[in-house]
Amino acid sequence: MGEPGREEYKIQSFDAETQQLLKTALKAARLGTEGCSAWKRRQSTCPGPRPSCSTQDNPGAVNLEKVADVIVDHSLQDCVFSKEAGRMCYAIIQAESKQAGQSVFRRGLLNRLQQEYQAREQLRARSLQGWVCYVTFICNIFDYLRVNNMPMMALVNPVYDCLFRLAQPDSLSKEEEVDCLVLQLHRVGEQLERMNRQRMDELFVLIRDGFLLPVGLSSLAQLLLLEIIEFRAAGWQTTPAAHKYYYSEVSD
Repeated sequence: MGEPGREEYKIQSFDAETQQLLKTALKAARLGTEGCSAWKRRQSTCPGPRPSCSTQDNPGAVNLEKVADVIVDHSLQDCVFSKEAGRMCYAIIQAESKQAGQSVFRRGLLNRLQQEYQAREQLRARSLQGWVCYVTFICNIFDYLRVNNMPMMALVNPVYDCLFRLAQPDSLSKEEEVDCLVLQLHRVGEQLERMNRQRMDELFVLIRDGFLLPVGLSSLAQLLLLEIIEFRAAGWQTTPAAHKYYYSEVSD
């Protein structure tokens, strides 16, 4: 499943009850179906009074719909968490998929992503940080979630729409949004292009226009846009010379 320490490192920022909820969900993911069945067998054969079936003791009793809401809500508030939450969601979904007919967490997660996607303009107007966190989170989920070893088609257009919004002139005038756009293209651009080349071409027309007509662009934003244009032109790879040039410029 990955590295439990990395999955749990941000959980400490939650209140005690929520920490327990997430840790139990991750415990259930690590145990998987067989682990939960073993827990039930152990409880049925254990002598003495039957312990209460609390979520804390029973990984199989965790409310996965609530877990999905907690993860999405916190991802909209904490950009560091939003970059790591995909790994946590992937672990829980993988465990859930081994239980026939179970998709509570996956359904809850996708429903919340859709709700926030539909209200994305209101979110951006209300909180630029929340909007950047949402884009980071949905790209993170797109990067991790797979169906038959392929990215989820249901997320392709929403992710593209978010990136298109970041490439609009009013967004390109804000370094936070330019930085988010470039970071997410580094992360999922190649996958998105394989899923829909035409939309990627259209997105880069906007990016090139924004770079060539830099009304309101900072020098850092211009540098980031040029870097991502060259990154895609080089087959979604950074040459050593380009890395040295761009990252020395950014550090300066």
